[in-house]
Amino acid sequence: TFSNVIRALVCCNKATIRNGKVIFQWKPKVRANSECLTVNVNRCSQKRQIDVSLLGESYVVEVHYKVHHHGHFPATMYFEFCPEADPPGTAKPFCIVRELEAVVQSGLAETLGPESPYNPKQNRRLRPENRILEEGVPPERLDLSIYLSIYLSICLSVCLSVYLSCSILLNHFSTYTALSECALVTDLCMKNYKERFHLLLHLEEIQMEVDIKKYDLYGKTMTLDKSNKKLLILKVPGVAENRPSVLRGDKLNVCLSEDRNQPITVYEGYVHSVELERVKLGFSKTLLQKFVKNMKFNVEFSINRFPIRLQHRAVELACQHRLGDVLFPSDKGTGLTALPHLSMFNKDLENNPEQKAAVQHILSGTSKPAPYLIFGPPGTGKTVTVVEAIKQVNKSKATTHILACAPSNSACDLLCERLLGYVDAHRLYRLCAPSRDPRTVPQKLNWNKDHNSFILPSRKDLMDRSVIVVTLVTAGRLVSGGFAKGHFTHIFIDEAGQAVEPECIIGIAGLLDPVKGQLVLAGDPQQLGPILRSPLAQLHGLGQSLLERLMTQNALYQKSQDGHSGYDTRFVTKLLRNYRSHPAILKIPNELFYENELQVFANQMEREAFCCWEHLPKKGFPVVFHGVMGKDDREANSPSFFNVTEIEVIVSYLNKLMQTQGKKGLPKLSANDIGIITPYRKQVEKIRKALNTVAELNKWKDIKVGSVEEFQGQERKVIVVSTVRSSVNYVKMDQDFNIGFLSNEKRFNVAMTRAKALLAVVGNPVILSKDPTWQRFIRYCELEQGYTGFDYKDAEGEEDVVSRLASLKISSDGMQPYITLSDQKYESPLQQHVHPEWRSEQ
Repeated sequence: TFSNVIRALVCCNKATIRNGKVIFQWKPKVRANSECLTVNVNRCSQKRQIDVSLLGESYVVEVHYKVHHHGHFPATMYFEFCPEADPPGTAKPFCIVRELEAVVQSGLAETLGPESPYNPKQNRRLRPENRILEEGVPPERLDLSIYLSIYLSICLSVCLSVYLSCSILLNHFSTYTALSECALVTDLCMKNYKERFHLLLHLEEIQMEVDIKKYDLYGKTMTLDKSNKKLLILKVPGVAENRPSVLRGDKLNVCLSEDRNQPITVYEGYVHSVELERVKLGFSKTLLQKFVKNMKFNVEFSINRFPIRLQHRAVELACQHRLGDVLFPSDKGTGLTALPHLSMFNKDLENNPEQKAAVQHILSGTSKPAPYLIFGPPGTGKTVTVVEAIKQVNKSKATTHILACAPSNSACDLLCERLLGYVDAHRLYRLCAPSRDPRTVPQKLNWNKDHNSFILPSRKDLMDRSVIVVTLVTAGRLVSGGFAKGHFTHIFIDEAGQAVEPECIIGIAGLLDPVKGQLVLAGDPQQLGPILRSPLAQLHGLGQSLLERLMTQNALYQKSQDGHSGYDTRFVTKLLRNYRSHPAILKIPNELFYENELQVFANQMEREAFCCWEHLPKKGFPVVFHGVMGKDDREANSPSFFNVTEIEVIVSYLNKLMQTQGKKGLPKLSANDIGIITPYRKQVEKIRKALNTVAELNKWKDIKVGSVEEFQGQERKVIVVSTVRSSVNYVKMDQDFNIGFLSNEKRFNVAMTRAKALLAVVGNPVILSKDPTWQRFIRYCELEQGYTGFDYKDAEGEEDVVSRLASLKISSDGMQPYITLSDQKYESPLQQHVHPEWRSEQ
């Protein structure tokens, strides 16, 4: 038949730009033994018929694009080949489909484009298994008579050998499957509490052990420390931003790169100090004696197991100390209590009924033994409320002892700084882990200027303090140090939604009296929870904080069914007054996540600072959605995505802000006033490169660029969001692995609520509109005339064609199959795409 004989080759020969039009020249080269051939060219509803009557003749097809924006604009070309037949109409036509893409970009986009083609194969070397370990030299410990006698030791009261070892779980997932039926499927309760969390913590640790190998170094040199000839200095790229996290007291393993003889000698190096990207290591005399300049080493990183071991111990202690009424509270034993009349230290709280009520209920202990929850949506003064409550409790009785905790050092520092001046300096103590870099500690917090070191009280002195502020992990050292259960009358945990439940329990188990003690949790279950690496641990609930579990699963912390009386204020207070954002910025998060209960109380001058900005699509509406047709790019062996078209738009907005700041009533801006949020690590890197490349933005090259997780708890006058995703092909991957914006409503909520006065979102509306949350936001921007960029209505039909073609499973980008949840032998999707900081809080 004719179709067996014909050979048709359709290829793109040239793309040119003439008078602002992108013209593609197509030459369908046709060879046939038929005298005449007809080619139909179909683009949208336009059809042209071409007669090709001579053998070998070609025809140039010109496709004209009219474009007004940077971006990648696809089109689908449909060629239908119909041989003439006698009688007419008896020959069966056939078609060839080709996809076109017009690329309109600046020189900056070319600079930021892929440095090399994406190659998903990563040739990671295996660590030597047959090895001899030479122990290193640890840093000098602090005086144990001054610090807690067993403070620095990990004295676990539980024998962890009875638990399943990580190797068994890693190599025998049938064991995991059997255990999951009994420990993970049933509802969480005190009976299965420790078994479930032991297992989930092991799963998370397995993934951490795999992910940390990403940072292993090969063929690296070290130098001798001139100030201490017993130490060697290793340069570790990324350590300054905790990728990886390396702390004083941690261990690294090195071996000679040229060593091939089994068993391999591995030298253990203790970290003595970290200076920017230089790590000073203490090795054995054996290595120091053979060390010569330019000697090359392979370096292995390992995780610090101290926080995980404390979490294992905490869940054991929770059962031993019978914390069931605290962790699974009921209404028994609680009743109506008259609320005290208080004079607030912070007079602003006098006019905020929710904040004031929360402090009164905490002081009166209405919830005991159940925890009291402060539900603090963005910008509602959650930490201010916690600080006021601590001040009031401290003032109420001389015998009170308060433990104030948070997951991070920065949150703890903030708590302590706000308490200074209200709590006697001799009664307040900010306890830091010995591994913390002294340069990161605010000098007014327990800092001895004369000795340039921490002020460390004796154990007795520490117990005499009224208020101790400490991270959740370091709170476990108080248990090791012999602080009695019930010593602390009140335990406050700020940012409680950002810690996994076992981490939260570190600050409770063994310290809180389950009957007389008062636990207060502050946070927002609608914002991002803790960062987990293991898909399995995430699947089975380790990512849910204690705060969120109580708010979603315990009736005491849920709104009454009648819909009128709201939350039971004996157990929870929801803060309602937002002191951060313009109402236009707050509207959609308020509607989607907070039942339209949030009220705008931000300073009017600050929140309306950009309402008259000349580059707003609509004056008075400081929210912009800039529609972009970009492309999901990847490079080299990094699977993380970036989108240079969106970066071009971001740079254009920054240039406009730079040119207009301080003029026509606009405020002057510094780098600290602007934040750029994007979900993928590679996009973060490319935006930072752009800030360092564009000369006009030199003053703003230190603008913070980071993931949503890095911006949680922060605010800026101006926030720019880059969503990156521009291909329907990758949406399911985002959903499977909980990355990007399309898979997590909480990530959307946090990103949208960081801005005070101006929010600009750059993204592909065709892709984002497939998600109902984003669809609502984009529709809102359209209705309020805040939408700008390309008219995406024209692209929706094209996207459907692309989607159908994608369903054919034809792929040319080397895309790997998704990692299954039952396989944790590979680097986690979170590590690959987001590459979050490693937790360094202790």
